[in-house]
Amino acid sequence: MNGPFDFALALADDALIAAQRLAEWTTRAPEMEEDIALANIALDQLGAARLLLSYAGEVEGAGRDEDALAYLRDDREFRNALLVELPNGDFAVTMAKLFFLAAYQLPLYTALAGCADQRLAAIGAKARKESAYHLDHGALWVKRLGDGTEESHRRMQAAVDQVWPYTHELFAADPAAPVDPATLRPAFDEVVGPVLAEATLTRPDSGWAPGGGRAGVHTEHLAYLLAEMQVLHRAHPGAQW
Repeated sequence: MNGPFDFALALADDALIAAQRLAEWTTRAPEMEEDIALANIALDQLGAARLLLSYAGEVEGAGRDEDALAYLRDDREFRNALLVELPNGDFAVTMAKLFFLAAYQLPLYTALAGCADQRLAAIGAKARKESAYHLDHGALWVKRLGDGTEESHRRMQAAVDQVWPYTHELFAADPAAPVDPATLRPAFDEVVGPVLAEATLTRPDSGWAPGGGRAGVHTEHLAYLLAEMQVLHRAHPGAQW
């Protein structure tokens, strides 16, 4: 990443794509209460995305607002980590994604709240409160499924094994950024390790570490997600409601 625009855009895209994926659970969650909880978490992510996209547009100075950045970029222009664009899979996969993402976003937004840029600091101060809830919610389900029945344990371990390789991209070093993601890894490990242990889950070995999202190289899944997310705006450009 290069400069405040790229940094803000990457954070915004993480939140925006995470929101879109979580919203896919609406009316499909295993419990009514969980249906509402996931919708609320999606709205939290969307709120953070809007603030960050607005800021990014102002920093860029090219006249693009939050809607233009969300709806009028192609997949190669998105800077989200691959983790958030992965399909939801079963409920265990979604909880693994939510837990790992929140364990990264909470220390990220906490550090951002103390940075010199007042706009980013304000965004971080707001988002960290929401991320704390996201982390608690994800951890609760990881433990509940991991230390539940034989079948739920099997599914949760499989989900952790599937998602884990994609966490490494979140911590790619960027010393010039307002917050260097590499510095957040210890806080992530400090949270994740005890939760996996309590859930009777095995932390995967570090090995394959897919990446490229921060440079605009994505899986095929993002293009399909964007096609659905952007279709109305692109079909009626400039429409006023």
